[in-house]
Amino acid sequence: MKPIILTSKEIKLKLKKLPGWKFANDKISKQFEFKDFMDSLRFVKKLAPYFESMDHHPDTHILYSKVLFELQRFDVGGKVTEKDIKVATEIEKRYKEN
Repeated sequence: MKPIILTSKEIKLKLKKLPGWKFANDKISKQFEFKDFMDSLRFVKKLAPYFESMDHHPDTHILYSKVLFELQRFDVGGKVTEKDIKVATEIEKRYKEN
């Protein structure tokens, strides 16, 4: 089943429940901070099986003690879908548990 593309209005409404997440250039993104480089890597490694199970592979940038996630679906032309919101919600949940 092809993911449903969200409108800008729908995205902005959903991001109200995800503080710090931004919508720009047809993607949602947020940067997370960690103690050091190894903590950054551990967090990404912990999320990798979830990303794979969701068939969602966000652009992930590791900047020493920071990790920037950028989410959009290329199978629908590089747009934001409900699946992106679901993945962002899971990233938030796991970051809070970290």
